[in-house]
Amino acid sequence: MKKNLVLLLAGFVIAVFSLGCAKEQVVSDDKVVAAPAAAPDINYLKAVNFDFGKDAISTKDAAILKENAGFLNQYPTVNIVIEGHCDSRGTEAANLALGQRRAERVKNYYINQLKIDSKRITTVSYGKDRPVDTAENESAWAKNRRAETKVVK
Repeated sequence: MKKNLVLLLAGFVIAVFSLGCAKEQVVSDDKVVAAPAAAPDINYLKAVNFDFGKDAISTKDAAILKENAGFLNQYPTVNIVIEGHCDSRGTEAANLALGQRRAERVKNYYINQLKIDSKRITTVSYGKDRPVDTAENESAWAKNRRAETKVVK
């Protein structure tokens, strides 16, 4: 009786662990194969930064965008939004326009240089409304002059 109870309990434990792992497998034509990899749950890929009042992409930032494109090529169903940001100097209207130019510059780089499908990319400008550093100094301003590539969920 005790032996049967142990065997029953062992079978139950194995069944529970098997169910927990089932999400990692897919049955296809009576064969068990690994499930396709899903895109990781991330907020954004690496951001690129800009000089004051500029929207030009530097060589360093081109390398960052190339790295981001590697992710996008690995997950071809993932769509992105490119957010353009500015530092706190300048008028709201000027910063919104500059943020949009930065986002569009990054989008065009992805499309023309890195061959990412344009249908996967949207842009938005937040101007100076979403700083990553609220201090009023050159270090903070440099961090805030950026374009972020974010995965659309």
